[in-house]
Amino acid sequence: MATSTASTTNIMLAIFEKKTNSLDIYRPLRNFIVVNYSEREAQNLEDDLQTLKELRSDIERGPSDSLPARRDLLQSYYKALCAVESRFPISPDKDHINTVSFTWFDAFKNKQKASQQNIHLEKAAVLFNLGAVHSQMGLSFDRSAVEGRRQASHSFIAAAGAFAFLRDNVAMKASVGSSTTVDVSVECAGMLERLILAQAQECVYENTIAKGSSPGVCAKISRQVGLYYEEALGALNNAPLNQHFDKAWMAHVQLKAALFYAEACYRYSLELHEKEEIAEEIARLKSGVNALSEARKSSPKGAAQQLLDAINKLEANLNRNLERAVKENDRVYLMRVPPASSLPPLPTFSMVKSMPMNEVLDASKEKMFASLVPDSSAKALSRYTEMVDDVIRTQAEKLQQGSELARVRLKEMDLPDSILALEGNFTLPLALKEDVEAVQICGGPAGLEGELQQLKDLRRVNQELLVQTEELLQKEATEDAQFRTQFGTRWTRPQSSTLTKNLLDRLNRFAANLKQAAESDARIERSVREHSALMSILDRRPIESALPTLARPIMSLDATEDAIVGALKQSLRQLETLGTERAGLEDMLKEMKRKDDILPKLMTSTGSYEDLFRKEISKYDHICQEIAQNLEAQEQLLMQIQAQNDQFAAIFNLEDYKASRERSYKQIEAAVAKFQEIKENINEGLKFYVTLQDAITNVKQQCSDFVMTRNIQCREMMDDVQRQISGLSFQDGKSSGGYTYPSVGQPHQVQRSNSQQTTEPGNVPNSSHPQTPNYHPPQQPTMPAYSHAPPPYGSQQPPPMPQQSAPSYHMPASGHPYPPPQHQQAAVSHEYGQPAYPGWRGPYYNAPPQQPGSMPRPPYTVPSPYPPPHQSGYYRQ
Repeated sequence: MATSTASTTNIMLAIFEKKTNSLDIYRPLRNFIVVNYSEREAQNLEDDLQTLKELRSDIERGPSDSLPARRDLLQSYYKALCAVESRFPISPDKDHINTVSFTWFDAFKNKQKASQQNIHLEKAAVLFNLGAVHSQMGLSFDRSAVEGRRQASHSFIAAAGAFAFLRDNVAMKASVGSSTTVDVSVECAGMLERLILAQAQECVYENTIAKGSSPGVCAKISRQVGLYYEEALGALNNAPLNQHFDKAWMAHVQLKAALFYAEACYRYSLELHEKEEIAEEIARLKSGVNALSEARKSSPKGAAQQLLDAINKLEANLNRNLERAVKENDRVYLMRVPPASSLPPLPTFSMVKSMPMNEVLDASKEKMFASLVPDSSAKALSRYTEMVDDVIRTQAEKLQQGSELARVRLKEMDLPDSILALEGNFTLPLALKEDVEAVQICGGPAGLEGELQQLKDLRRVNQELLVQTEELLQKEATEDAQFRTQFGTRWTRPQSSTLTKNLLDRLNRFAANLKQAAESDARIERSVREHSALMSILDRRPIESALPTLARPIMSLDATEDAIVGALKQSLRQLETLGTERAGLEDMLKEMKRKDDILPKLMTSTGSYEDLFRKEISKYDHICQEIAQNLEAQEQLLMQIQAQNDQFAAIFNLEDYKASRERSYKQIEAAVAKFQEIKENINEGLKFYVTLQDAITNVKQQCSDFVMTRNIQCREMMDDVQRQISGLSFQDGKSSGGYTYPSVGQPHQVQRSNSQQTTEPGNVPNSSHPQTPNYHPPQQPTMPAYSHAPPPYGSQQPPPMPQQSAPSYHMPASGHPYPPPQHQQAAVSHEYGQPAYPGWRGPYYNAPPQQPGSMPRPPYTVPSPYPPPHQSGYYRQ
């Protein structure tokens, strides 16, 4: 027991630390890491092992440094022990660390000691020493000054917190087994907490007296001091403590309890005297005197003289005031003094409580041995994570259901669309609005005229190319017929009709396709004209201007429309606020889950995981309550909105407006569908004409090559014929010869009469007139027919054509030939003298006139196998 040296203050008690034996904790822990983890892991944790070893060595040396440094050492070592406890099983079990035995001596009976092969005794001893150091720090301050007494009170409060933490968390585990000491038992830890709290409250009382507080306040604080001492005395008088402490301790605590009870009676009597309650004043003074007398008689010997002096002084003050009060009552008040047993308990006021040590001793942030995670902790963490996920999932589903419920209910009430319609802010369904925007972006109905004109232009270009190609072949056939008439049997090359049959068949098919395409174009134009009124609504910008308006009632009896609309708007704003709050609550849940890491707490937990889980999962309770309150508020608000909307619908005739709006929606949908249909047909036609133009251009090139080849052959044959006529022919008289021409598209050979061998087209034996290879038109895919079946450019099949038919406006697939050749009917008249259609004259159509004298004039009496130019039956007007 240590005493305060301040002569003006009461004597107080301090607790000394427990002592221990030296212990090698480094080697057993390192061996465990090597065996159960790896040598590499042990090397990585070498610093932590050395730190733990040094902390234990400092604890063994005892209090050599300053008290604050000793306090910090004990706190650090305790947190290190928590890290060790969750990772290193120390017990007599053969699979555990069984070579470590902690030994500690009793703080009050130094000859008694306890040795245990578990870490609980070590932790209990460290906590006991932490409380002892705090109590010593409290006595180290100068309690003659106000600040010193305040600091002393804080240290005593911390000491009480350490003993309370020992009692609640470790003492029970450390007391298990045969080897234990009383000082770390639950009973002793509780007694020390009460004793230290009494001394902390005593410091507060001393400051209260120094500040000159009222007698009533001083009485309350003093009585609480006495109660704390009485609680400590009760524990000391019961087993196992009644035979464990010195008589001086027992006497000190007993006298302190009586002293502060009597002090409270004295201070309370002063207040009663001011109130002239003399009878109770006398009773309180007698009670205080009797308490002091009984304590002096029954307490053991060995109390400090300073304490006895304080009791004597207080007893004298009590007797003096009692004598004065009795005289005044006998002379003036004549009141009956009540017995002490009938008096109510004195009022109390506690100014102190044990400091919570959970944060101070929290080892969850301890980095020591952090890389070692036992399986039990990992499994516990997984289970806790599942619990958190279940909470998050359940609450998220509630939030989503709440938002979906609000959306559906508002949709059923046509809100907020009806309010927006009243304000002129019309809205289309999102899908329909996107369709209309797509129509307007591509030009709308007004842009169809330009695309129809593109169809016309492309059709005209194709007609021009077709006419030009036919003219090339017709011109060549006419010239060939003229020479054949002029030279008779000497003109031995094949007729043009036998060579150009395939080309002419293909041109005829192209002409048929163009005819069908023109019919489809006409149907598209008719469809645009017929539905222009329907599609005109799509040209309205914005499209919402085409919707009907929600008008106010023409006549109103009570003019409550504005109030109803305003209340409904306010309710909708409140509903939106609730929705925003739900989004924030969901984000808050996710953020809490992201930051919720209890692994360090699991690693340092010494109790049940279930208790830790319940404590940690309770963090989410307040958010769950807020979610429930939000959903309940939304349900009430939706009921209110329903009633308000019923009034709104009745006043503004909402049903008629909805019907009108739905009709507008359907009209817009029909217009969009018709526009898309026409647009698709036009696009199909444009693709058709572009593809057809490529095909005709290809055939035209083939025809040009054919005509050029025939012209070269024509000049060579004319030279041969003229030599025959002039007698200059070098042919062998025994054989007659000439050119043998294959049909267009087939390989051919040139034979000369003066040669017995067949030559290739590039090896004609005429040095002055090199032979040009005969024309070989490549095999090209034919163009599919352009259907005239409605709808324009649709998927229906056209009427049957000779040998093959094809869908309208469809691009030819790779490898699919055009329709097979179609033989021209003999009865069809070909009139090439007219343009493709009235009023048109293209640049390719007006060919330059033929120069006179360039060719021999053909005999026009000979019928041509082909119609004259510009006589195609497909372009007859």
